[in-house]
Amino acid sequence: MIPLPPSDWKDLPARDRLLQTAHALFYRDGIRATGIDRVIAESGVTKVTFYRHFPSKNDLICAYLEYRHAGWIAWFSASLERHGGGKRGGASGLNAVVATLAEWFGRDDFRGCAFINSVGELGGTVPEVMEIAQRHKREMTDLLTTLLPPGAHRAQTAQAVTLVVEGAIVRVQMGEPVKAVLGSVERLLAGLAA
Repeated sequence: MIPLPPSDWKDLPARDRLLQTAHALFYRDGIRATGIDRVIAESGVTKVTFYRHFPSKNDLICAYLEYRHAGWIAWFSASLERHGGGKRGGASGLNAVVATLAEWFGRDDFRGCAFINSVGELGGTVPEVMEIAQRHKREMTDLLTTLLPPGAHRAQTAQAVTLVVEGAIVRVQMGEPVKAVLGSVERLLAGLAA
């Protein structure tokens, strides 16, 4: 997952402080609920410095999503591998998905998918957000595809696995018990692997 800012994050360059502050606030509290003045105050920069790096809030939102994407995809890939995703094919490859989701859902700072949340908050009002979110989901699906054995229906199965993952994210975010959701994910993935 995205690592927490280092304890000496106040020594980081202003752009990095702004981005890490926005990441923490946008993910935890929401994009619309987090004003630029709060990001500026909590990052310890001036308004002039903020606008030098991010001419608008939309620019900061897009930078946040790009930062989140890079960190999350790297974590997701490593976690799948760590949980046995290197064993390609059928249930063995897909078991890594359940373990990876359990790891993510068990975090104290889990607030759902930043990309689903961003599209939900901003809809079509910021087209770049939709583009970044769609690219993020394509790359997630590409990673899930690597867990499946080669075959004529590999791409379609990967899309179905993605749908299962997305549904699980939303259900846990809505307060469903993690154990129950993961049990459903396991059953669905076993059916897809058969």
